[in-house]
Amino acid sequence: ALTTEEVQRLLAGCEARPTPLRLLAMVHLALDLGLRVGEIARLRVDDFDWRAGTATLKGTKSKRQDVLPLPAATGQALAAYVMHERPATTQPSLFVRRLAPHDRPIGVDAVRCAIADALQHAGIARACHSLRHTLACRLVNNGSSIKEVADVLRHRSMNTSLIYAKLDMHALAEVAMPWPGSVS
Repeated sequence: ALTTEEVQRLLAGCEARPTPLRLLAMVHLALDLGLRVGEIARLRVDDFDWRAGTATLKGTKSKRQDVLPLPAATGQALAAYVMHERPATTQPSLFVRRLAPHDRPIGVDAVRCAIADALQHAGIARACHSLRHTLACRLVNNGSSIKEVADVLRHRSMNTSLIYAKLDMHALAEVAMPWPGSVS
């Protein structure tokens, strides 16, 4: 998982890239909603209910439809991209090619490459999937249960979520009581 400082560097670094609003929207979808790169690539403009503040995922890895709450920062990043950077197109896909022809959706590799480039540019030697791990760790470290992490990441098994969610051992060490009879 990324540290808080790495997340800040990643988000700040998006602004220096060729399509900053699109990249920032992709990163927020992965970091705040835990979306996989394939789920990001398949999003459509009409998958978002802006009034209700929700995103509907269709055709997910689990072959079901999921409705997720849309965090404010993610919604703002998406709105900025759609209003200011998304090319004019009749394509219903949220993310379209940035080079002509624009009337084509981007693929999974384009999302993976964009996020990987942002990570590399921020000096973070991690894969795109680490953003899902970051969300899981953030949830656990803020008091969420493994069941809640499994629900957010849309895992069928809580055992899968255990792989993602690692506790912040440094923070735990600071609040841990000394073992009875120990010197510390």
